[in-house]
Amino acid sequence: MSRQEIEWLSTREAARQLGITTRTLYRLIDSGQIPAYKFGRVIRLQQHEVDSFVQAARIEPGELEHLYADSSAPEESVPEEP
Repeated sequence: MSRQEIEWLSTREAARQLGITTRTLYRLIDSGQIPAYKFGRVIRLQQHEVDSFVQAARIEPGELEHLYADSSAPEESVPEEP
């Protein structure tokens, strides 16, 4: 049985890859969104789990439509009852 070598990242390396601060990374770790491992006083993350987090965070087409919908368009009027 062959064992695959684990590629470990420091919190600084992982935060840099994600484009976030280490403080934000700690929040993601603490909330369980990204798995991390503590070896003594050192926290490490596995590269493939950081990659999986990135893929899970991918925005699908159409998910952000509510953010750019034309707000200047007139709202549909509801007919008034007599």
